[in-house]
Amino acid sequence: MKVGVIGAGSFGTALAQTIAQNVDEVYLLLRRKNLADTINSTGFNSEYYPNTRLLDNIVATADMMDMKECKVIFLSLPSSAFRQTLKDLKAIIAPDTILVTTAKGIEYPSLKTMGKIVEEYFDDGYVALSGPNFASEIVLNLPTVSNIASKNKSNAQIVKDVLSTKQFKVKIIDDVAGLEICGIIKNINAIANGICEGMNVNENARYSVLTKGFNDTIKIIESVGGDASTAGEYCGFGDLVLTSTSFESRNHTLGMLYGQRLIVDEKASGVVFEGKNSIMAIKDICDNHNIDSVIVNFVYDVIVNHTLPKIAFRDLWENIE
Repeated sequence: MKVGVIGAGSFGTALAQTIAQNVDEVYLLLRRKNLADTINSTGFNSEYYPNTRLLDNIVATADMMDMKECKVIFLSLPSSAFRQTLKDLKAIIAPDTILVTTAKGIEYPSLKTMGKIVEEYFDDGYVALSGPNFASEIVLNLPTVSNIASKNKSNAQIVKDVLSTKQFKVKIIDDVAGLEICGIIKNINAIANGICEGMNVNENARYSVLTKGFNDTIKIIESVGGDASTAGEYCGFGDLVLTSTSFESRNHTLGMLYGQRLIVDEKASGVVFEGKNSIMAIKDICDNHNIDSVIVNFVYDVIVNHTLPKIAFRDLWENIE
């Protein structure tokens, strides 16, 4: 079997390293031919993992046509690049190609998850992957668990077989909507807890905020037709805690900077924070379903309305219970 991974960033490269243990060839698609040539000649993705040699059956390419031969294609892209990539793939790949979404983002203002965008160009048999997964640990083959979900059980099993190793465990669940929304909301919880940490809010309060964020996640999952139990899965509780407490989490870091009243220029830095793109969408979802989430309101006030963090936290604390 040949498998494609579109996106040679930290997560895409780590996934390729895992998948390569199970299949004949992995095509790792990236935009720049010079970097593809470097990976193929040296065995290293020097921009993300300069000290980790990639397996020999990983072939880097800048040619989208190489995806034509792949039975399974993992989409490891920022949500902003998702739609155009699907348009390009539509003219190339076979209808039965299995697409796997890994982006934890949502399109605004359409409020469509990445899976819903896939359905615009293909069918609903895609597979969604989400879990407490830091790429830097996956690429080193450290113990990791992730959830996948699909309306097509056969596709889900194929993807599980492609991904599973002794160290990388995969659990299939039925709730596609819940899995995808968990991956979006956890970024907002990570920002919320980062803001609190940046402000030096005491730990009793910070973990109360984390608990409230988890409970609000359940309400939002149910509002989009998901199953409340998904919040207790690896893609729910596990990912929420990981990204809300770890200094390796981009969105936790983003929150800390805002809590310290430092603003990041994402275009200049080249760093993508999916949570910043998601907060307006989740706020709309809450408003549309009459959900009053004090955590979503808190992050929205700080990130979108530019309310001073101390004032926003005061409002949060007055309304938490």
